[in-house]
Amino acid sequence: MKILDSLSDRLLRVTSLSRKLRAARPVNADGIAGTIHRALSSAGGDTQSGQVSGIARTIEKALSAAGLIQRHTGAPAVIEGVSVRLKPEASPVPSRGGKVVNRSFTNDAGTRNYQLYIPGNYSAVSGDEVPMIVMLHGCTQSPDDFAAGTQMNALAEQYGFVVVYPAQAANANGSKCWNWFRAEDQRRDSGEPSLIAGLTQEVASLYRIDRRRIFVAGLSAGAAMAVILGVTYPELYAAVGAHSGLPYAAAHDVSSAFSAMKSGGAPAGLSSRFSRPRAPVPDAGPGVPTIVFHGDADSTVAARNGAAIVESTIAATDQQNLRTSTHRGVASGGRTYSRTVYADAANDAIIEHWVLHGAGHAWSGGSDSGSYTDPSGPDASAEMIRFFYAQKRAGGA
Repeated sequence: MKILDSLSDRLLRVTSLSRKLRAARPVNADGIAGTIHRALSSAGGDTQSGQVSGIARTIEKALSAAGLIQRHTGAPAVIEGVSVRLKPEASPVPSRGGKVVNRSFTNDAGTRNYQLYIPGNYSAVSGDEVPMIVMLHGCTQSPDDFAAGTQMNALAEQYGFVVVYPAQAANANGSKCWNWFRAEDQRRDSGEPSLIAGLTQEVASLYRIDRRRIFVAGLSAGAAMAVILGVTYPELYAAVGAHSGLPYAAAHDVSSAFSAMKSGGAPAGLSSRFSRPRAPVPDAGPGVPTIVFHGDADSTVAARNGAAIVESTIAATDQQNLRTSTHRGVASGGRTYSRTVYADAANDAIIEHWVLHGAGHAWSGGSDSGSYTDPSGPDASAEMIRFFYAQKRAGGA
C-alpha cells in the first residue's frame, strides 16, 4: 500500500495527460508502462517483484479499460538506432543444473554488466576447454529476455558451451540499443567494441574456454555490433551470427542509421572499406565466417541489409571463386526460407545467408517466452551453433 500511496500523484498526472491527448490520438501504452515502472521504482518498489508487477499490470489494465491507452502491436517502440517491438521481460531458467552468474566489466570506455550461463556439465577443475558464445540483445531487450527468446541456454546444456550476454547500459542508449551507428563504436580498442571484446577476454581468462571457439551473435542492433566485432577483432571471434542486422560502417550517426535501416544496402565504397577496416587489425587471415538470418518482410531493418552483410563478408575474404548453392525449404513451424551457402575450394561453408519468407523483425525459431521472436522457424539458434562448430578455425571438419 505504501507503494500505491507514493504512486498516486504520478498516476493522476499520467491519467490527466492521457485524457487530454485521447481526443487527438491514442496514447502509447509502452510509454505509460515505462512511467508506471519508473514511478514504482522511485517509490521504493522492486519492479521485478511479483507484487509490484501485479500492481503495474492492474493499473495498465484499468487505463486500457477506460480507453485511455492503446497498445501498438504493429509499430516498433521508440527507436534509437535499431528498434524492436516491446514484450514483457522473461526470466532465464537454468536448465538441468546450469548456473546464471552476473558480473560487470570496466575499461576506459565505461562499464557494462553481463550475464553468464554456465552449463551443468561444466567443471572448473577438470575436463576439456569449452566453447563460448557472446549473445548481443536488440533494442529494449535485456540478457534475461534475450536468453529466454533465443533458448540459447538450452543449447548450451546440450552442447556444453558457455554463453555470455552483455547488457547495454540505459545511460549509453535510452532504448538500450548497441550504438553500432556511431563512428567511435565501430573501431578497435574504442567504445563499445572494446567493452564487449574486453569482457569476452575476461570470461575466457576466468573460465576454461577454448580460445579457438569463441563466437559472437546478435539480433538487430546486437547483430550490427556482432558484425563490427567480427571486423575489428577477427583474432578473437571465430565466427559471427547476424540476425536482422546491418553491415559494418552502414551509418555514422542516428540520421544515417535510420536511412540504412529503412532503405537497406551499403553506402558506396563499403566493400573496399570492409576489406580494409578503419582501425588496424592483426593479420588474422581472411574475413570471419558469418551466418546471416533476415526476414524479407522486415519493416524495421530492410532485408537488403542482410544481403549487404553477405556481400561485405565475401569482399573481406581471400576467396575469389566461392561455390554457391541455394536450398529452399519449409520449417516445421510452417515458415518457408531460402538458404544460400558460400563454400570455399574445399567445399567448406564460410558464409550462409538465410532469407525467411514473410518473416518480420524477430528471432527465427525463438520462444514466445522472450521478445521479438518468430516460433514458426527455422531455428536460428541451432543453425548458428551448427555453423559455428563446423568452422575449421574452431576445430570443425
